[in-house]
Amino acid sequence: MESVVNKNSVSYYKNKKVFITGHTGFKGSWLMAWLNLLGADLKGYSLAPENEHGLFNALAGQIKFQHIIGDIRDKDKLKKEILDFQPDFIFHLAAQALVRRSYEIPSETFEVNAIGTANVLEAVKGLENKCTVIVITTDKVYHNRETDYHYKETDELGGYDPYSASKAATEIVVSSFRNSFFNPSQYSQHQKAIASVRAGNVIGGGDWNKDRIIPDIIRSLNADLPVAVRNPLAVRPWQHVLEPLSGYLALGILLNEDCEKYSGPYNFGPLPDDHLSVKELVVIALKCWGSDTWIDNTDATQPHEACLLKLDVAKAKTVLNWCPKLNSSQAIEWTIDWYKQPYDKIVEFTMQQINSYQIK
Repeated sequence: MESVVNKNSVSYYKNKKVFITGHTGFKGSWLMAWLNLLGADLKGYSLAPENEHGLFNALAGQIKFQHIIGDIRDKDKLKKEILDFQPDFIFHLAAQALVRRSYEIPSETFEVNAIGTANVLEAVKGLENKCTVIVITTDKVYHNRETDYHYKETDELGGYDPYSASKAATEIVVSSFRNSFFNPSQYSQHQKAIASVRAGNVIGGGDWNKDRIIPDIIRSLNADLPVAVRNPLAVRPWQHVLEPLSGYLALGILLNEDCEKYSGPYNFGPLPDDHLSVKELVVIALKCWGSDTWIDNTDATQPHEACLLKLDVAKAKTVLNWCPKLNSSQAIEWTIDWYKQPYDKIVEFTMQQINSYQIK
């Protein structure tokens, strides 16, 4: 069956006012590029981009959007920018998104992820118009027992590390606002619809974050160094960035049309038999690049990171008619192909990949 994002989004998002937090980041930049192709009226609110050669800086001069530098912890500024824009849709991606960094700045991680989300949703209370909100959290919101189990949206929330715990707290914030202020049963009165989305380990071109496997591989290859790999046997739900974004866009359409039916949390990840280990990902990535040198750099003193995490995406498949189009190997190939492009070609190549994905 054809995904709703392919069938309807080209016309659905055209001229819609879409507010994106975290638009300068990895996933936010891809979402900006895609929504620009769909003809949306875009406004982004984010910290300044951290990476000079990231996708956002390449996009900035080539697509039309309002660009606001701001911190989602700045409640008054955030509220003003949202209310001035009166968006039809909000995609909330702004976050402290790194597990290892959360050990260094635990309090800030909770402030950005949980309180920052509360600030976004409190601003939504002041909107006069109908608005649909998609809050992006993570696959790591679940109480991970490190067993061979695919976590469902109804499973217990938790979080060993500060990042995971902060995102589980974010889910509780979303649930509280939905129940208290935007209850689906009272949608005709408030006209606000909210859902949260929990994506697996997202890979794709333009990610230059520290302590992430693909950027670490590319930096090592560019420096002609062996790729140093932490926890090579760890298993993750790898997926190309366009996979969850297609889910977010599809959910936005459906939620905007029927809040009561589609409100709630959704997992987006690979199919059950397509979860790869870190080692398997590295081997495929190096083959795509034309190299084969890597070393195990696991350090017994490093902060705890989960060794086994799998997602159940049955709800997204059944309720949203969403299904991944790329298997893990294809996702890795698409990613490495992006990093092979010269910098002056990456916007063109990004748009080509989006178009290829849409017609796939």
